[in-house]
Amino acid sequence: MKLNEVLMIGKAIRMPVAAKKLRIVSRIGLLAVLALLTVSTASYASQQPILAFSARVAGDDARTRVVIDFEQKPEFVIHYVDSPERIIVDLSASAFGFPAADLAPRGLFKDIRYGTMGSDSARMVFTVNRPVKLVMAEVQKNEDRGFRLVLDAEMTSKEQFAEILKSQDWNTSAAVPPQDVGPVVEDGVFTVAVDAGHGGIDAGASGATTKTPEKTVTLDFARLLAERLNKVEGMKAFLTREDDTFLSLSQRVTIARQKHADLFISLHADTLAQKDIRGATIYTLSDKASDRMAENLAVRENLSDQLAGFSIESGPPEVADILLDLTRRETQAFSVALADNVVKSFEGQVGLINNPHRQANFQVLRAPDIPSVLLEMGFLSNPEDEKLLLDEAWRAKVAGLVANAVDRYRRRSVANGG
Repeated sequence: MKLNEVLMIGKAIRMPVAAKKLRIVSRIGLLAVLALLTVSTASYASQQPILAFSARVAGDDARTRVVIDFEQKPEFVIHYVDSPERIIVDLSASAFGFPAADLAPRGLFKDIRYGTMGSDSARMVFTVNRPVKLVMAEVQKNEDRGFRLVLDAEMTSKEQFAEILKSQDWNTSAAVPPQDVGPVVEDGVFTVAVDAGHGGIDAGASGATTKTPEKTVTLDFARLLAERLNKVEGMKAFLTREDDTFLSLSQRVTIARQKHADLFISLHADTLAQKDIRGATIYTLSDKASDRMAENLAVRENLSDQLAGFSIESGPPEVADILLDLTRRETQAFSVALADNVVKSFEGQVGLINNPHRQANFQVLRAPDIPSVLLEMGFLSNPEDEKLLLDEAWRAKVAGLVANAVDRYRRRSVANGG
């Protein structure tokens, strides 16, 4: 056989083998390319930012809520930092598609910043006016579209904020404690928040004769009342303010809720244009005032924050409603029951105005879960009332009568399962 024929036969034998090898190599290459494309596509999809399409902020200098709506469910972690005090919320890749004005700082926040942090994450930084803690941080499903991230911040003490900083682990999200609000705490102790009206820059009314400021009268009586309540077995009382310090109306309510108060009593001694009107009055909350005097008094008391320069816009009404909730009917019924007990305790012992139990829209009574009353001990505009309000023996007597009324209310509440 000739050499060229041998070579031709050899080629004929090797060609199917080579072709088969080529086909195998090609298939492997194609599979590799497909796998690479699949990984790349998945990676690309995972890095696609979630659209944050809406945001809103509501609240005041005691509690503030932030709500951000996302097209898809976001992942997030929380950390606290100091100097200055801030809350950091790290998010999965997010695109912020709402107007900056929708997330303008208010309430507890003096600055809010947000933006992307590389291709796979985003960050929000909340700089605060005072030490705060988050009492809610969760993602909730919207009924119509996407999900919402809800952040509820609440004022706290410097000591508590320092403890949060110390205990947090940067490898995990900071823990969000349960909200310090809720129904009566089943601890066997009946806790009463005694709130001395006004304070600090807000002096309140002043005596017709002595010019004694209302803030001094209320604090002196608050101390006596708390002392008297603390002598009752199974009862504990505390003051929302223990010295001449200004507290906003919302801060007073928040302090009561944080300390698990079962009852809130706000003390006042106002003035009226009609100098002849005198006597004690007990108020409970109502959107509609029972009379013109009650309405005017509530308007004046609700201006305390503005007069002291601490007024803060609460934000959109619908969000404020979510933040503050609606006053529960059950709570209101308890408030009325306490007011009736105080009136009965005073009858024949302490001067009362006509129709001593009245209603008005006092902001300081708006805790949705704590029975609350406002006691006008008398009117500093009336010289006779003023003299009594400054008399320590009279104050001790009235403190005892109020304590008795609270104890009767507590006993009936416990007996009825409340």
